[in-house]
Amino acid sequence: MAEIDLHTHSTASDGTLRPAELIAAAARAGLKAIALTDHDTVEGLPEACAAGSGLGLEVIGGCELSVESEHGSMHLLGLWIPLDSSRLQAALDRLTVLRRQRNEAIIGNLNRHGVRVTYDELEEVAGGGSVGRPHIAQLLVAKGVAVNFQDAFLNWLRPGTKGYAPKEKLLPRQGIELLKDEDATVILAHPCTLRPQDRSLEEVVSELKDWGLDGVEVFYSMHTQAQTNAYADLCRKLDLLPSAGSDFHGDNKPGIALGRGKGGLRPSYELVRRMKERRASLGQPLTSCS
Repeated sequence: MAEIDLHTHSTASDGTLRPAELIAAAARAGLKAIALTDHDTVEGLPEACAAGSGLGLEVIGGCELSVESEHGSMHLLGLWIPLDSSRLQAALDRLTVLRRQRNEAIIGNLNRHGVRVTYDELEEVAGGGSVGRPHIAQLLVAKGVAVNFQDAFLNWLRPGTKGYAPKEKLLPRQGIELLKDEDATVILAHPCTLRPQDRSLEEVVSELKDWGLDGVEVFYSMHTQAQTNAYADLCRKLDLLPSAGSDFHGDNKPGIALGRGKGGLRPSYELVRRMKERRASLGQPLTSCS
């Protein structure tokens, strides 16, 4: 049975469960620990922590940062982020402004190509949470412009399509340093999305480690067994912490279950224990919900 899930999303970004609902679902699934890692926001952490306290479930505060990389799509997970993180929140607030500008650009692009959608409609779909491309995809499906999420992204929202607008991001070193300033454990999310052209993955990850990276998401919903084995070997070679996460989004990714991903994940609490041992050796807090 899966015991942990260190990569999940709620309505604070682009998931479909409220933070408290997510924690309740994790408790029903029998998880021992869960990290809430919404995209570029920590707004859901107080609610998640309160829910975990009531259910006796260990909740690890986190977030997922998108960073600009020449090697493909790179995301960084920050784990054990404290509830009071003013410098991080200021940086995330700036990202929120940039995200809105991007969303407005996408809406403008869609309008210019005959798709009648408004920002008010988009915010209604998001239900008060952070607005992103999954919500735009949901709106396109609701209006019959796209058949499903995959169709919406493939034909309207990915690079090269009529609706796409680029997103301004942090550089990897900036993202790592921002998270480390909060005493976070920094994990490279889903390394399968990286496509280094002129360097090996080991070289890229080694550089990230030099900047403060703590670990790699070895166990992930979209990883093949061969990839999982390769990333585990990489962690052993570079003395990095292995992590595990489903990337749960609720109904926005209906094939992904908490802790189990597509059914094959069985991550052990031992991974969290090892992270805590590393944190203790560095004098870092072992809880973020206090």
